[in-house]
Amino acid sequence: MSSTQEFDAIVVGAGHAGIEASLSIARAGYQVLMLTMDKEAVGRMSCNPAIGGLAKGHMVREIDALGGQMGMAIDATGIQFRMLNRSKGAAVWAPRAQADKKQYALYMSRIVADEANITFREGQASELLRRNGSCYGIRTKDGDVLLGRAVILTTGTFLQGLIHIGEINYPGGRRGEKPAVGLSDSLREAGIELVRFKTGTPPRLDAHSIDWRSLEEQKGDDPPPPFSFRTRELTVNQISCYLTHTNEKTHEIIRKNLHLSPLYAGKIHSTGPRYCPSIEDKVVKFAGKSRHQIYLEPEGLDTDEIYVNGLSTCLPEPVQYDIVHSMQGLDKAKFIRLAYAIEYDCAPPTQLRHSLETKAVRGLFLAGQINCTSGYEEAAAQGLMAGLNVIRALRGEEPFVLDRSEAYIGVLIDDLVTRGTNEPYRMFTSRAEFRLLLRQDNADERLMKYGAGFGLIPRELYDATLRKMVNIKEEISRLKQLYHGKNSLHQYLKRPEISYNHLIKNGLHESNLVVDEQLRVESEVKYEGYINRQIAEVKRFKKLEKKQIPQNTDYTRVRGISHEAREKLTKVRPGSIGQACRIPGISPCDLSLLAMHLEKCANR
Repeated sequence: MSSTQEFDAIVVGAGHAGIEASLSIARAGYQVLMLTMDKEAVGRMSCNPAIGGLAKGHMVREIDALGGQMGMAIDATGIQFRMLNRSKGAAVWAPRAQADKKQYALYMSRIVADEANITFREGQASELLRRNGSCYGIRTKDGDVLLGRAVILTTGTFLQGLIHIGEINYPGGRRGEKPAVGLSDSLREAGIELVRFKTGTPPRLDAHSIDWRSLEEQKGDDPPPPFSFRTRELTVNQISCYLTHTNEKTHEIIRKNLHLSPLYAGKIHSTGPRYCPSIEDKVVKFAGKSRHQIYLEPEGLDTDEIYVNGLSTCLPEPVQYDIVHSMQGLDKAKFIRLAYAIEYDCAPPTQLRHSLETKAVRGLFLAGQINCTSGYEEAAAQGLMAGLNVIRALRGEEPFVLDRSEAYIGVLIDDLVTRGTNEPYRMFTSRAEFRLLLRQDNADERLMKYGAGFGLIPRELYDATLRKMVNIKEEISRLKQLYHGKNSLHQYLKRPEISYNHLIKNGLHESNLVVDEQLRVESEVKYEGYINRQIAEVKRFKKLEKKQIPQNTDYTRVRGISHEAREKLTKVRPGSIGQACRIPGISPCDLSLLAMHLEKCANR
């Protein structure tokens, strides 16, 4: 029997995007319905049991500074913590952690269950409810009508999901889980374009069947570096990961069986991730490479399941066995789960505003893999930003948008909305023009004021952050006034071989700063010249961002611009000259003509 219920917001999906979206809105005091097809799948890590990495770790710290949950979750359930790039300067360090996959999901389930403003419900969304260009709810497959002032779709790989293993394919959102059917048709009826993308996952092996002694061990850092600014220190019994490699025998097996891969047999026509390719793609596209790294990563403390990072494939079962058994340490490995590829529907993100609200339907927001992205961190960042913008919309306030100079999250969303993507999007440090300012260690300084403004950051934590910023500023000033020989300690610290800790250990300086503050001081001093240059670049960037373009601009009336520019400007509808600059295919000449047109319109 069908029923009708009403909420402030409806979040469809309980993955990384859905969790952050739901928690943020609920913690702001609004009633949220969290709808999922499987109550046991909250926060499930469907692929790699890890959080963070280059650029991704930066985003997790940004999520944490804004009041999100992912950083706290991995601190509570991590089994190995590392700070990547430690051999380089602190400005390019990035945190990464292996998670206990089961405990991570259980932690997130408890957090969601304990939030009084979240109603958690099992069901499948099959239709958007629309009226006068706005979304006011959804209808489930069972016929229930769920009303909401805003709807966020975080459907992951479930929209019309199709799993491939060799010549076998069958519907599924993940292995052993049903796909979401019907919602794709409803999105198209609402005027939202959908495309097909592909991703994949490697096999899982039995830990007892692996010869660990023949493999290269990779230990965690001691002490383990936490993700969350709310975590003072971590006490973790860390476990190791191990490294093996493919070899010529492995590659020969793959080449002989390429015709059995759906990727090369023409059964999969959708686009896969460039930066996380299948082993078939690696062997074909990097034919001159004699081996590829394969990391063996434990999926938890109380499981024998080992994730084979780097061996994503959709070759048939017997071929998968041959591939794995050809590698060092894996000749007797037993399979727990086969690798597979999955195709799914997603929506090209140029159809979104920077708030992640769709242009076609008011009140409808999209977050996560439905926006053509890949990765838990990218999904969580979008989910949080969609949630914060729903809060703004419910309050009748302007959208909350982070720009490219403020956060990797700002880069992520601007890239998606402005440039679009023709493959699953993954964040890299190289995508950020101002990456020296967007370090993992200063995410609190950059973003915690916003988290506090939304009421998602405790006042005492924000006050502690403000004190920390004062401590760092005062210490840098003090270093300029203290001398070692003819040079100030500030100048002395600029030398590549000198660390802040060196000053203390050698009796050149005394300090009451905690370790995090010391590292921040060191980064600020060593990169001062580069930082000042980037600050100047940010000022120029902000100037272009302030040159607004009215949303009702008729680009057919802009004389002289190219057909491509007119088409893309009409599709993206940039909010500023700065955003228009970043649209692929827009030339400096097109921008000049557009600026002249806007000036004429303003003077009429």
